Amino acid sequence: MAYRMHWKKGTQVLNRPVQPTESTMPKVTKAPNHTGDFLVDYEEKVFEDVKAEPGEKALVTFHTVAFEGSIGLVNLLQATRLQRKGFETSVLLYGPGVTLGVKRGFPKLGDEAFPGAQNFNNQITKFMAEGGKVYACRFALQALYGHGEGALIDGIRPINPLDVLDIVLLHRKAGAFILDTWTL
Repeated sequence: MAYRMHWKKGTQVLNRPVQPTESTMPKVTKAPNHTGDFLVDYEEKVFEDVKAEPGEKALVTFHTVAFEGSIGLVNLLQATRLQRKGFETSVLLYGPGVTLGVKRGFPKLGDEAFPGAQNFNNQITKFMAEGGKVYACRFALQALYGHGEGALIDGIRPINPLDVLDIVLLHRKAGAFILDTWTL
């Protein structure tokens, strides 16, 4: 049941109940969506498909917590896409970003306790298998999250905390495309 409200000298006053009418309750007249329907034009591409020139680099940095939102997974997918476009692509995990690179699972490491529980691990492993490099800050790993280097997914290179800025500066010097990932 709906109620009509009005204001009286800065105070909200509740009036008598109002019965819903056609004018207050719009009817949905569109047919329901069905599995297999297309709701958007996914085939139209507006911009050219950019490919890397020989020797071009990309760096994707992660200062975000695993499972705290979609940006970690989305930008791991972007890193893979950059790699496939021909960029020599590196991923930097620092601060809470190191949580994307640790081995996980339940009840045992590697087990997928629920669908998607291994999405970061699987995507990082795939990225590295396709030639991407992944670096993780040792300071964040140990001091912030209590992990050792053995907790990292095989193939991730632990780095000194002083290297975090230097990898960014080296990529900047090389004219690399840099995509920073932050969760605030």
